[in-house]
Amino acid sequence: MHIEMKELVDGNPEVLAGAINGRNVFTKLIQKSADEPSTPQPLFLDFNGVEVATTSFLRETVLAFRDTVRRHRSNLYPVIANAGPLVEEELKVLVASHKDVLMLCVLDQDGHPHHPQILGDLDPKQKFTFDLVQQRGLTDATQLWRDNGPNETVKTAWNNRLAALANLGLVVELSEGRTKRYRPLFAES
Repeated sequence: MHIEMKELVDGNPEVLAGAINGRNVFTKLIQKSADEPSTPQPLFLDFNGVEVATTSFLRETVLAFRDTVRRHRSNLYPVIANAGPLVEEELKVLVASHKDVLMLCVLDQDGHPHHPQILGDLDPKQKFTFDLVQQRGLTDATQLWRDNGPNETVKTAWNNRLAALANLGLVVELSEGRTKRYRPLFAES
């Protein structure tokens, strides 16, 4: 799924500013994403053509939307796409002030993601867990616990780290009965 951010604003689509405008765009994002996909997939919030987006606008759209979608355990995983230098600078300020993280990428002309990166800082244990999911492709807490020092960390800690990464929209959570498995966001379903 792909949403052009500049198409959601009233006024100048190159400058996205203000909390009130952000809340209006948030409402439009909720409406546009109302059809829940049957399988997990990235939802690209495309900032192509946007020169500037203020921190207040981004807080009320990007963070609020990501948190709402993930809180409802949606199959949508919001990703910021094609953020220009000024938009990325404001996103850095936003995630730093909220001690948060976002997934960014660049979309090619065919809509395929390239150069994925995490903006913000994960704590070292979450970063280690994220890297393991990226390496393995598909895993669960039991595998990570068994393969990475069961004497040092309880299995519940691995469950908590994986769930936190899924809540941030950085890895995909797949339910298989009572078991939850996790895969990289940009891996094939």
